[in-house]
Amino acid sequence: MAKGDALKMLQSTCGVTPDGAFGPNTARAIAKHYKLTPKRGAHLLGQAAHESGNFMVSEENLNYRASTMCRVWPSRFKSEVDAEPYARNPEALANKVYSDRMGNGSETSGDGWKYAGKGFIQLTGKNNVRAFAEHIGRDSLVDDPSPIANELAMDSAIFFFEKNGLFSMADKGVSDSVIKSITKRVNGGYHGLDDRIEKTKKIYQWLSLL
Repeated sequence: MAKGDALKMLQSTCGVTPDGAFGPNTARAIAKHYKLTPKRGAHLLGQAAHESGNFMVSEENLNYRASTMCRVWPSRFKSEVDAEPYARNPEALANKVYSDRMGNGSETSGDGWKYAGKGFIQLTGKNNVRAFAEHIGRDSLVDDPSPIANELAMDSAIFFFEKNGLFSMADKGVSDSVIKSITKRVNGGYHGLDDRIEKTKKIYQWLSLL
């Protein structure tokens, strides 16, 4: 799937020109289509924009060097020699690092790659895919989760917000402290916090004009 295709699908769904560019008109159309208040829409879209590179990426990039893998997954790779067979091999890496976790089977099952991160706020692991499939009534996603990376990229992000109670947090306002709290839930830390704050507040200005 080419960069930006998921955004174009979302734009078509929301009734705006599918030009693959995220801006005020697209943000307002998304908020209207999904019935999001300005606060909820700003937090959702701000976080999703950061996570997806302004909605250009909807699948996890696992094309890593051996040295990077040792840093990201120290429990899986004790040395670069251990990591080297998986370097620049996204499928093998996913099957290694996501095996026997999140409902996935063993490394040889292929579940790690099948259920690698998808969506604007990436949904990872068989258990999460199954929960999302049940939530929207599409059991077929468990067998083929690929739609989560395209036409369901935003729906899965909304599911993530709902599942983790982030919309109720968003209702508290668009302050730095609220954005920081939501970032911790999304990221597990505060990576990219300044960019998330900037994006969320900018989008909130756009949506406040609705």
